[in-house]
Amino acid sequence: MKIKAWNIFSKNKEFVTPIYNIFRNKARSPASGSQGDFFVIDAPDWINVIAMTANDEIILVEQYRHGIDATTLEIPGGVIDKTDDGPETAAKRELSEETGFTSQNWTYLGKVSANPAIMNNWCHLLMAEDCRLTDQLNPDEHEEISVQLIPRKTFLQKINDGDIHHALVVAAVTKLGIMKPKWLKT
Repeated sequence: MKIKAWNIFSKNKEFVTPIYNIFRNKARSPASGSQGDFFVIDAPDWINVIAMTANDEIILVEQYRHGIDATTLEIPGGVIDKTDDGPETAAKRELSEETGFTSQNWTYLGKVSANPAIMNNWCHLLMAEDCRLTDQLNPDEHEEISVQLIPRKTFLQKINDGDIHHALVVAAVTKLGIMKPKWLKT
């Protein structure tokens, strides 16, 4: 049996933030007639970049994350701004802003939905190879970033050990591993 989309008969903006809005959608199942209130986070699309130097090092950013009240080690990423001309433009901007690195060698890995139960956006995943340090860091107002370069083998081990646990980082590595299986071999 194919599940059909629910019929949304009411949308109300409940909460507004600088980054996202929260909507209360009233919806009804076409199959059962069951209906209820469903909250949706309306957010812009994001990007995440697996960035590698010519020395096979992964460029990572360490930063404090309020959601889990801890610092995390992640790949560079961020929001696709309205002024960006698509995911690759945003990825180039974010990589430069957060790390000072740039690349001329980009691969689009695909997109994933971060949490489709409550969010309506996509995260676009890209790879940048042969990255070079060409710029100064230019983080956003509330970003405090420490850039770290670690060997690819160590990066993969940190994911396996749970030291790197951001779901979108793991998704990017999975997409890359599907496209380039040898990349996961060390």
